[in-house]
This record gives sequence, C-alpha cells and structure tokens, in this order.
Amino acid sequence: MLSRKKRKTLREIAPDEILLDASTNDFDKDRFEGRLERPLRRRTFLFTGGVLALIFTLLTVRAGFMQIVHGADYEDLAQRNQLSQTILFADRGLITDRTGLPLAYNERGVVGTTTQEFATRVYAAMRGIAHVVGYAKSPAKDKSGSYYRNEFIGIDGAEKAFDAQLSGVNGMELTQTDAHGKVIAQSVTQPQEPGQQIALSIDAKLTQGLYDALAQRAEDSKFQGGAAVVMDIYTGEIVAMTSYPEFSQNALAAGDSAAFRSINTDSRRPFLNRATSGLYAPGSIVKPVVAAGALTEGIISPNKQILSTGSISLPNPYDPERPSVFKDWRAHGWVDVRKAIAVSSDVYFYEVGGGFQGQPGLGIDRLDKYFRLFGFAEDPGLVGFPTQDGNIPTAAWKAKYFPEDPTWRVGDTYHTAIGQYGMQVTPLQAARATAAVANGGKLVTPVLVASSTVQAQDLHISESVMQIVREGMRMSVTEGIAGAVKFDFVHVAAKTGTAQVGVRNEYVNSWMIGFFPYEHPRYAYAIVLERGPQHTTIGSPAAVGQFFLWMRENAPQYLTP
Repeated sequence: MLSRKKRKTLREIAPDEILLDASTNDFDKDRFEGRLERPLRRRTFLFTGGVLALIFTLLTVRAGFMQIVHGADYEDLAQRNQLSQTILFADRGLITDRTGLPLAYNERGVVGTTTQEFATRVYAAMRGIAHVVGYAKSPAKDKSGSYYRNEFIGIDGAEKAFDAQLSGVNGMELTQTDAHGKVIAQSVTQPQEPGQQIALSIDAKLTQGLYDALAQRAEDSKFQGGAAVVMDIYTGEIVAMTSYPEFSQNALAAGDSAAFRSINTDSRRPFLNRATSGLYAPGSIVKPVVAAGALTEGIISPNKQILSTGSISLPNPYDPERPSVFKDWRAHGWVDVRKAIAVSSDVYFYEVGGGFQGQPGLGIDRLDKYFRLFGFAEDPGLVGFPTQDGNIPTAAWKAKYFPEDPTWRVGDTYHTAIGQYGMQVTPLQAARATAAVANGGKLVTPVLVASSTVQAQDLHISESVMQIVREGMRMSVTEGIAGAVKFDFVHVAAKTGTAQVGVRNEYVNSWMIGFFPYEHPRYAYAIVLERGPQHTTIGSPAAVGQFFLWMRENAPQYLTP
C-alpha cells in the first residue's frame, strides 16, 4: 500500500502519454472520433431549468385561462366541431281527383332567407271535398327546436286512409363543422323518397256542384246538415261524396287553434262525415227493398192490388174501444207494387211487411234478412273511412233495449217496413242498396280509388223482380211523388223518403235515392237532409233537382251511359 506521501506526488496521466501513437492515428471526425467531451457548467443547468420552469408556468396559466375563464365558450365550440344529422323531409304524395285536378299538394316557401325544411301541405280551394280528402298534420318542433314529430300524419279522409302510400321516406344528411361553426363537408347518407301520388275516383267539380245544391237547400229550409253520395253502380267507384257542413282543411293543417275551437264547438258537428258515419231513420226509401223481398218470397205478385183508404186498424186487446190505427200519408185507393212505390203508400207496405187480414206479410225476420241482403246494418267496406253499421229493429233488439216492454208486436213490424221505428242507415249504405237495384242485383263494394278488380256480391234476386222495382221507381218520377227530378234531358228513377225524428217527432229527415240514366243505368245516388222543421215541404228532392240542372250545364258527360 502506497504511503500517503507517495500518493500526494502522483499526478494524472494525460491520454497522449498512454496512447503513444495518438498523433499518428487517423480519426473519423464526422463520427466524433478523437474528440474530447467536456462537462457542462452548473450555470448552464440553472439557465435551462429556469427556461423550462417559465414555459411550464405559462402553459399552466394558459390552461387555467381556457378551462376556468372561457371553459364554457370553448366547450360549446368543441361541441359544434363535430358531425350533425339533418332530416331531409320527404314530400308527401299528391292527391288528385279522377280528372287529374290536384286536391292536396305541396308548396315549399321561404322564411326570411331560409328555405323551409319541409313543404307545406296545401288543399284546393274547392267546396264539398273536405271530408273526402281530409287533412294532415305537418312535422313539429318542441321548445328546444328539436322535432318531436318528423313526418306528416294523415288525420282524416283520404289523407288518413292512404297515409302509408302518401308518406314517403325521410332522408338523412351529415354535416361536418369546425369549432367556429363553419361547414367543412356535407354528404347525403340516405336520400328522401317522395310519397306516391293518389288519384281518387271522385270528380271534384261534380262534388262541388252537389255540395252547393245540398248546402243551399239545407240553409234555405233550415236543416241542420246533410250528406250525399253518387257512385258507379258497376264498379263501386264513388264519383261524388260530400257532407254539410264541412271544415277548412288549410286552417286545420296550419294548426289554427281558433279555427279548431270554432269547428269543435259548432253544434252542427262539422267534423262528422255524414255520408259514411251519419245514422238516419231512412223512412220510405226502404220500400223498394221491401218490394223486392215480397216479390221474391211470393208474398205478392206483380199485379196484386191492395186498397189504401188512408189507414188500417188492428184490435187493441188491452182496450177494445181504442183500436191501434196505422195511418197512410193519404188515401191512394187500389195500388199494385209499382204504384205503391211510386206514390209511397204506407198501407201497402204495412200489409206486405207485417200482414193484414187475408194478406200475408214478410214478418220481421224476413224483413231483417232482405235489409241486410241489400247492405243495411253492415260496413259498406270503404277502406280507410270510419263507418257506422246502423240498425235494423228485431224482436231481440227490442228485448235488449226496451226491457220494460220486450214483446214484439205487429205494429213494430209495420213501422219497420216503412223505415221507421229503430231503423238507422247511412247515406253510403243507401246509395249502395240503390246501386244493387239499378245493376240487377249485385251489391258492389264502394271504393275511392279505381281498381281493375271489382268486389261485388250476387244477391240472387231475379232480374224480373229488379225490373219491377226499377219500373216503380221510374213511375215515382213520371207520375208519383218524385217529380222534382223529372227532366227531358235525362230520365231518372227515384224514391223519396221522409222520417220523423225527435222526442215529439218535431223534426224530419228528408231523403231521396235514385239512379240514372233510367234506360241504361250507370250511377246511383242517395241524399239526406238532417233534422229540418216538422212541416218543411221542400227538402232533398229539390236539392237533387238543382244538382241535375247543374250537371246539364257543367257535367253533361254524367247524364249519358
């Protein structure tokens, strides 16, 4: 071990003293060979550390400024710096009438400088078509501006019945924006598909003419409302159907709350489609059906005559001094089935319906059978439209609804045979039954869109029977009580009806059914005016007469086969 003294005298040996040939070696200076490294000074470390500390402090301050002072602003920008989805609203399909006239279409407007996101639904300014065409609600936003309903919804009429076809399919567009809200890119990921166009079977101008005649008569004669239907007797196509009063489609589609309240509080019930859902005592318009049933069952022969002296009486087992009297509206004398239809003899149909003395009657069960055979008390089958079945009084019906007096009496049969008592039908049912008389015994299903497939039920009633009934309805025009539709320019066959309604029979329903042209029938119609004053003498026949005069000037094509 070296002594301390010796260790003190030792010195550091230089590299060139160890590597004696250092001066002769070749170094690759580009690879730092032969270079000596010197240690960094302390102040260099201090300076570098200070710079890094300053940078870190500045970054911390900046981060705090962004997070604390302007955090909400930057969060909003960040949220908008993303992809957003926009609905591309599909245009709703057009609705036209049979002539191609647009009844419901779309208009895309501009609000300020922005084009509307969806087209506004617009309805033709025509009278009488509201219940047939209906209306649709448009897409709607909540208070935050988000759509809670992103499609049109059909509410009534054809808009509701054919909603699936009219709706189409909405599309979708993706939009990319930066933090400043600037659009970077847009792309349609799903294109919208417009709805289908629907061509209805109705003639809108014909319907307007029918509505005007109906409305004028209702207003002039103080009826509460009314409805009318015209249909093709072979195809079931409805060429005109209207209900009075009606509503403003455009006001309801626009969400006019004042208009809605006004309509909803109107005692005349403008929302009710009386043509399909209005139930009315039919009165004497059922007599052609009773006649067809009586002839088919052999209750009467075509030439069988019955005497009408103005009434018939039945013994009253509870009070022999007071027989039950069933009045005719006038004394008609001897009448056969054709004339009974023409003059609307109540006595004739009392006896044919319920029997009297030696004359057998159909009875309530067979009356029920034939009424149902001709489509009363059942859904007519008009797809997409709410309907009422109506009612035919029977013994079972009376026992159910009048338990205090459940016994069915012959007088109940009498009243049912002339369309009174508890019988109720719709105008569409009445038009359909009339079409079956006109076409020889086929009960067609009504449609609002033309189809190559006609749905019809064979009633299995002979053509000879139907011809007798048709002759009686034609005689009603030429020499009976339906003279309001006696014209030279078209021959009409018709039957009127007046039904007393109200607690004290203080109101009347005024009916007319018929078909034309008589020689080669093509169209059947039914019209009713609802709840007019008891002594009203001018009703549905006058409205139909006015309608035929309108057709002569404006739609003569319907007056020829």
